[in-house]
Amino acid sequence: MVNLSQLLHDFWLEYWPHIALILSLVISIPTAIHAAMNKKEVRAAIGWVGIILLSPFAGSILYIIAGVNRVRQTQISELRDKQIKEYINYDTPVVTNLRQQFDEHLEALQTLGNQISYFQLRSGNHIQLLQGGDEAYPAMLDAIHQAEHSIALQSYIFDNDRIGQQFVEALVKAKQRGVSVRVLIDAIGVRYSHPPVHRLLRKHGITCALFMSIPLLPLSFFKRPYANLRSHRKVLIVDGRIAFTGGMNIREGFCSEFTNNNPAKDTHFSFQGPVVLQLMSTFAHDWEFTTNETLNYDFWCACTWDTPLPQVPARCVRSGPDRFLASTHSMLQGAFAVAQRHIRIQSPYFLPDQVLMGALNTAARRGVRVDIVIPKKNNLQLVSRAMLAQINEVIEAGCHVWMATGSFNHSKLITIDGQWSYVGSSNLDPRSLRLNFELDVEIYCRDIAQQIEQAIDEEIYSAEALSLEKLAQIPFKQRLINRIIWLASPYL
Repeated sequence: MVNLSQLLHDFWLEYWPHIALILSLVISIPTAIHAAMNKKEVRAAIGWVGIILLSPFAGSILYIIAGVNRVRQTQISELRDKQIKEYINYDTPVVTNLRQQFDEHLEALQTLGNQISYFQLRSGNHIQLLQGGDEAYPAMLDAIHQAEHSIALQSYIFDNDRIGQQFVEALVKAKQRGVSVRVLIDAIGVRYSHPPVHRLLRKHGITCALFMSIPLLPLSFFKRPYANLRSHRKVLIVDGRIAFTGGMNIREGFCSEFTNNNPAKDTHFSFQGPVVLQLMSTFAHDWEFTTNETLNYDFWCACTWDTPLPQVPARCVRSGPDRFLASTHSMLQGAFAVAQRHIRIQSPYFLPDQVLMGALNTAARRGVRVDIVIPKKNNLQLVSRAMLAQINEVIEAGCHVWMATGSFNHSKLITIDGQWSYVGSSNLDPRSLRLNFELDVEIYCRDIAQQIEQAIDEEIYSAEALSLEKLAQIPFKQRLINRIIWLASPYL
């Protein structure tokens, strides 16, 4: 009598290499074709195709998890522009001639911004710089306490810690006063504390949603938020009249009260004027994208402002892995190209691609002073190692690189020639420039630029200059490890 199990066993032993080869071809070839046809950068396409072909099973799974842009591959992305005309057709002054206040070469930046951003450059904005949690959180909480009809809050990280609970308490009290509240938190960022804060918000009846909380694969054990395509935006809009945005998440580590007077540093900004509507527009699109709820313009946006002086031109620049993929990248490339005297950059994660690095290096070679401030002690060691692996390229071109000592600084700040500033959530790394949804503001104002320059120069005053000689002193083993980590920099 034939033993069926033995036959199957013998068949498997004899033919499993052929079966494995056929399966690998069935899996890897379509995946490699998808990568080649959909990746816009040749290096990314070559990298993914190589990984997939060299390791068909593991490479294909990794590509499905980390390489596929699910936003552009669905019709959901079209919802993000559904209300945009309603939110930008408001009657406020459009800046048409910058020469009366600023150097002529900045007009090129305005023209570039007109092409990149849906939002027009609007005058009539009052902007205040807020240093760290000690200034930003009290101002934000005070605005929430004074809210009369609406609060829209969006954050990448919203910790369920002592400062986070103060925000929850303020939001609950606002809801009890009859204020409409919407809170949007990134589905990855909400997991930085446990239990996650959205459970507490929902317990108190606060309308809360998680951005991009979608499964990796249609299998129950893979139902975790997608690793890329995160919302890195930080926005608070109260009554459509005052707004806050910048680099700050909601975490007690930025408060002196909770860190023995040694908080991490960051920079946030408060806005009054037309930019508030642009920030609200961005929130409204993200909220509708996440929940399918349309936020009514007339309710969520104020029609008039009592904006204090001085009033300055500004506009929002949205970026993300949808139709706004290259917005911030293009703005920065243009800004570095038109700079004539001085570029100042402060970034916790400085990993620009070759295009932006080339723009900076060309500016330095044209005689523009380029100062780049990065933290000596980084909260992300892999990113820090990757930065050291390529930082020599800007130093060789004549840029000045400074390693800030003291507390970790999470600020993302750029100024050009003491007149133009670019602030917000974007880091100068591949994740911010290609994988995350970010929100920044370009500001034309000498006073704001001077305040930002002063903050950067204060960091430089106590920083350590990084030179080629110091880089050469790093042991070879460490430099090799840094270089290997740098190879993964597009996904750090």
